[in-house]
Amino acid sequence: MKPPPPNSSSSILRKSRFSPYLFTLVVFIFFISILRKDLACVFSLQLQLDLAPATEKKREKLAFETGKLEEGCDVFSGSWVRDEVTRPLYDESDCPYIPPQLTCQKHGRPDRSYQYWRWQPYGCNLSRFNASMMLETLRGKRMMFVGDSLNRGQYVSMVCLLHSLISDDAKSMETFGSLTVFTAKEYNMTIEFYWAPFLLESNSDNAVIHRISDRIVRRDSIKKHGRHWKESDIMIFNTYLWWITGSNMKIQQGSFEDEAHDMVELPTKDAYRMAMNSMLRWVRKNMDPKKTRVFFTSMSPSHGKSIDWGDEEGGNCYNQTTLIEDPNYWGSDSKKSIMEVIGEVFSKSKFPITFLNITQLSSYRRDAHTSIYKKQWSPVTPEQLANPVSYADCIHWCMPGVQDTWNELLFTKLFYPH
Repeated sequence: MKPPPPNSSSSILRKSRFSPYLFTLVVFIFFISILRKDLACVFSLQLQLDLAPATEKKREKLAFETGKLEEGCDVFSGSWVRDEVTRPLYDESDCPYIPPQLTCQKHGRPDRSYQYWRWQPYGCNLSRFNASMMLETLRGKRMMFVGDSLNRGQYVSMVCLLHSLISDDAKSMETFGSLTVFTAKEYNMTIEFYWAPFLLESNSDNAVIHRISDRIVRRDSIKKHGRHWKESDIMIFNTYLWWITGSNMKIQQGSFEDEAHDMVELPTKDAYRMAMNSMLRWVRKNMDPKKTRVFFTSMSPSHGKSIDWGDEEGGNCYNQTTLIEDPNYWGSDSKKSIMEVIGEVFSKSKFPITFLNITQLSSYRRDAHTSIYKKQWSPVTPEQLANPVSYADCIHWCMPGVQDTWNELLFTKLFYPH
C-alpha cells in the first residue's frame, strides 16, 4: 500500500488521534483564558462617567474642583491593604448617629478585623479624607443623599466622619418622614438623606414601613420626591437593590389613587433605564453644572451565596472574617445588565455625572456585613438561633467600615474629579 504523503495534516491528525474539533476547542479555551482579565475589566465597568459631552472640545472645570489626580490614576481599581495605624477613621462608640442596625460591636461581633482595611488604588494613592476641608466646602451649602438604606449608610458615614469637629450644641439630627437632616449651625450647612429606593414614586416610599413584596413603581413620577431635593449643592444618588425582585417590574401608568390601576410589566432592565432617564431629566432641569455636583453610587454588592466565592453551598457572609482574594471576583447578586444600563444612559448625559464605582472594590469584602450583629426587626426564633446563616444580613455594612471608603472616594472625586 502506498504510504501517505509526509506533509499530510489529515494523516497527522489521524495518527495522533487529535480531532480537528478538539483542536478548535483547545484554541478557543486558550483564547478565552487570555482575555479573561480583560473581560473582567469590561464587566466590572470601571466607568469614568464624569465625562463632559463628547462634542465638547475643552472640558470646563467642575464645581468644587481644586486639582487633578495623578496621570492614569483609576481610584476604583486596586486592592485592600491591612492598616492598623490609620484605620478605623472613627470609633463606633464615638458616633451617636449610627443606627442600631449597623452597630456590630454593640451587638456582639467578637472581632474588629473588618475595621482595619484601607483601599489602595494601583499606581497612585487615594486622597485622605480631610474633615476640615469638607466642612469648609459645605459652609452655607446643602449636601443631599437620595436612595435606599445603603445610601443612608453612606450618609451616616459622612456625618460620622465630620461631626467630631462640630461642637455638641451646634449640631443636630432630625427626621421628617422620608427626610433626615443633620444640621451644623456654625457652618450654616446641612447633610441630608431622602428615602426614595426607586427614585421614582412607588408603593415602598414609607421610610419606616416598606417591606412590600409586590413592588410597584409609578412611571415619570420623580417630581413627587424631587421637590424635596431642590436647591441642593451636592447630590449623591443610588438605586439598585429594590429593583432586583425578578425578571419583570410592575409599572403604574397613572396615579396610585386611580381606581383603574393602569398597570404594565416591563423587563427590570428597561424599568431601571426608565428611572435613570427620569433622574437625568430632573438633574438637567434643577441643577446648575457650574455651581453644583451630582454623583451616582453604583450597586452595593451582597454576599448571600458562599458558592459564589468557591465555598460549599448553603453559607453566606456569616462568620466570614477574611477578604475574597480573587481580583476578578464578581458575585451573582450584582447584575452586570444593570451596570450596562448605567453606562449606556450616563454616557449620553449632557450634565456631568460623577460615577462612584464602588461595586468591584466592595465585592471583595464578604467580611464586613452586619450579619447577625445588629438590632433585629423582629425577635429571633430558636430555629434561627440554631442556624445563624438563616438570618444573617449580608446586604448592609458594619460601621465604621466599607462605606467610609465610599466617602473617601466621594471626597477624592469631589475635589479631584479627573
